Amino acid sequence: MEKLFGTDGIRGVANRDLTPELAYKIGRIAAWMLGRDTEYPLFVIGRDTRLSGTMLEGSLTAGINSVGGGVRLLGVISTPAVAYLTRYLNASAGVVISASHNPIEDNGLKIFYSTGFKLPDSLEEEIEKYYRQETDEIPRPEGSELGQAIHDGEAAQRYLEHLKNNSSSLEGLSLVVDCAHGAACRVAGELLLQLGAKVKMIHDEPDGNRINVDCGATDTADLQSEVVAVGASLGLAFDGDADRLIAVDANGEIVDGDAIMAICAVDLAEKNKLKHNPLVATVMSNGGLDILAEKHGLKVVRTKVGDRYVLEKMIEDGYNLGGEQSGHIIFSDHATTGDGLLTALKLLNVVQEKQQPLSELASHLERLPQVLVNKKVKTKEGWDENKRITDAINKIEQDLGKRGRILVRPSGTEAKFRVMLEASLSEDKLKEYAHSLADIIAEEQS
Repeated sequence: MEKLFGTDGIRGVANRDLTPELAYKIGRIAAWMLGRDTEYPLFVIGRDTRLSGTMLEGSLTAGINSVGGGVRLLGVISTPAVAYLTRYLNASAGVVISASHNPIEDNGLKIFYSTGFKLPDSLEEEIEKYYRQETDEIPRPEGSELGQAIHDGEAAQRYLEHLKNNSSSLEGLSLVVDCAHGAACRVAGELLLQLGAKVKMIHDEPDGNRINVDCGATDTADLQSEVVAVGASLGLAFDGDADRLIAVDANGEIVDGDAIMAICAVDLAEKNKLKHNPLVATVMSNGGLDILAEKHGLKVVRTKVGDRYVLEKMIEDGYNLGGEQSGHIIFSDHATTGDGLLTALKLLNVVQEKQQPLSELASHLERLPQVLVNKKVKTKEGWDENKRITDAINKIEQDLGKRGRILVRPSGTEAKFRVMLEASLSEDKLKEYAHSLADIIAEEQS
């Protein structure tokens, strides 16, 4: 692995890049570093449904126990649930074993500090420094000083109670819910039914062989068809670890993270609950957000891609709503990370209170045409110093005009480049530019 930590923890192909040996070593280092201020460090560990999850869970637990740390095993549970329960249980840290929306062969380790926030870059760099050392100087206690692991089967209910306390009744709503065969399978239907909604579940069998495959937040085709077929009020799609949400209106049209943020930002502003009046979004979010914000006396503050950077900006300046087009939405008054289920509740509450269909609420976001192209590469290094690539970018920028934007970035979790173009041009023309640039990048980075 070129670099241990990416934009969202450690990820790689399980048992090749992300090996049991790596997980064991990370467990030792993290437990020693994050538990130095307590006599008995406690970690909580959750995972999604991937087949490699139990393998990595065992190795990670062994590493933590080997330095005297205790572990509460939460089983299959969402990323935001682990973040919440880390705080609730006063743990030294929490770890989620998941690759989120990535393919089934991938897995990852996402570490939360005792506060429920993801580790800052400085701590990740320190962990990586110790990981790269040839000698292991971390203590190895013996006998009664070793750590133990216990299974905690009640943790999910504590998380559900937290969500229910942050939602009003959903009586009268008819929902189709796609759990992507992942972490939401265990709790999504139960939560929505308890709040009074009528729910039809799809892709709700926990299955590590099918997690994110042709379903969930990354592929909403089945959800779109099912919402229309059953005449539901709307549909909800979660990804593998349920930290993101993509919605579908009654007409089967996608309502992405930008639209969800727009709906919730306007609602909070109308109630004087949008702190300092900005919405925090990334450079990938559509320029239509800026137009909408201007109409409502708001503003959009942008960060680089990654929900961790959105959250950092929110904390730095005291903002309480931010997120990504992909559906990572952070309501910092209630959570320390993106939470698909919490986002669903906040969106559904607006639909209920305003008594307007989701399609009408989403229509207030007037989007600028935007195209995103992903291209696989062999290396992500040095692209920004490649003259052929930079010349192509400069030429396209001139052609896009004043309202145009172009963004080229290597993926933080995969061997891919993402090319985003946005302008007041036809979608076909934007696609032509985007594919042309992506092809040049693939040729130069091969």
